[in-house]
Amino acid sequence: MRKPSREFHQLSPIANFFSALGVGLFSIACVFPFVFVVIISFTDEAALSKNGYSVFPEKWSLEAYRYVFLTGEQLFRSYGVTAFVTLVGTIVSLVFISLFAYAISRRSFKYRNFFSFFAFFTMLFNGGLVPTYIVVTQLLGLKDSVWALILPLAVNAFYIMIMRTFFSISVPESLIEAGKIDGASEFGIFVRLVLPLSLPGLATIGLFSTLGYWNDWFNALLYIDNPNLVPLQSMLMRIETSMQFLLQNASNPSVNVGLLQSLPQDSSRMAMVVLATGPIVLAYPFFQRYFVQGLTVGAVKE
Repeated sequence: MRKPSREFHQLSPIANFFSALGVGLFSIACVFPFVFVVIISFTDEAALSKNGYSVFPEKWSLEAYRYVFLTGEQLFRSYGVTAFVTLVGTIVSLVFISLFAYAISRRSFKYRNFFSFFAFFTMLFNGGLVPTYIVVTQLLGLKDSVWALILPLAVNAFYIMIMRTFFSISVPESLIEAGKIDGASEFGIFVRLVLPLSLPGLATIGLFSTLGYWNDWFNALLYIDNPNLVPLQSMLMRIETSMQFLLQNASNPSVNVGLLQSLPQDSSRMAMVVLATGPIVLAYPFFQRYFVQGLTVGAVKE
């Protein structure tokens, strides 16, 4: 019996060239806005006002970063608060979400439909800002506490649904049964068998949680009055608010005119963007290989 031949169609050199060119241009288009923001942050404010935005500025300057770093110790303290909240919050979020999602992904769990609806319902309806504030400040007593920046974002119903689907698809029932036959407990099966197979899903949810904690400023606005607990995003927002206040009250005699003239308006905004997004951009490569694994799960069958 004649075996069917396998034909591999390769792109021609011309098609390969234009495909690589298209991907390269798309990559440049994705990276260029952030690079342009970095360039503007190092541009002299006078040259920026005179010539506008330019990839090759007439004069370079560190005045924008000098203005932002005038806060001194407060800036580094806010960086530390944000780093702590992001690290601890991501770990807490992964623990809560993975445990909840794993439970409702198992068909042997009697109340899986109830708890699935319980999580899904919160995606459609929520109590609102006032009840949330009362729960956090009065019921839980987290006012001016670092946990007020962690716990409100710890559990996300959408992430639970993503992980539930991931567990249902990637963790076969036969593996769970094999663990039970070997005498492993439910928690032992989860830690030793399920989690190692779920690294791509956990990395995805971990990155989403990391971004959420790093960029959060609203919870600090609601619950934090202690200056030692102000996170980075909230502190940068306060700097921006102070700068806007000075510019809007330029006609006030009590405002120092010389200070307003030397104030780096646009470049300082870009410097804030760089300081706020730079560290989190550097964290992405640590998650990248797990994203690649997640994209290729189930793509090859033996």
